[in-house]
Amino acid sequence: MSEPLPPQKEAESQDDGLAVPSRRQLLMGGAVAASAIISIRPALANTAASVLNCTIPVPDQGRAGNYIAPNGQVVPAGTQGAFPAGKNFSGEQVRQALRGGRLPGASYEQNQAYLNYIRRLQSGTSGFTCYASLQMPR
Repeated sequence: MSEPLPPQKEAESQDDGLAVPSRRQLLMGGAVAASAIISIRPALANTAASVLNCTIPVPDQGRAGNYIAPNGQVVPAGTQGAFPAGKNFSGEQVRQALRGGRLPGASYEQNQAYLNYIRRLQSGTSGFTCYASLQMPR
């Protein structure tokens, strides 16, 4: 006959063929998970901080000198009903304005026009990445 297994080995093998992890293996797995959390948290905090410090130029540098129409389109300077642009807003300022606040130095109508411009940003446009980052849930 066979010798009886020591108590520790007996707990690791079962009749159904599934291995049960030892206490040491479980503790090592927990340590790995804890170190992953410790290293990921600061990275997420840095990402959140960088999103709030990024800038969105209105309009982008390629169309500087133009005006912003109330619907957010970039129009030639001097267009009736459009607003002069050439301002940079931080991600934090835009986030606050999107939540009902106002962009600094903008009247109500200018604020709406600038926000419409920002909402219309497309990939490849300066400020798009910043705006897209503001849209991501945290």
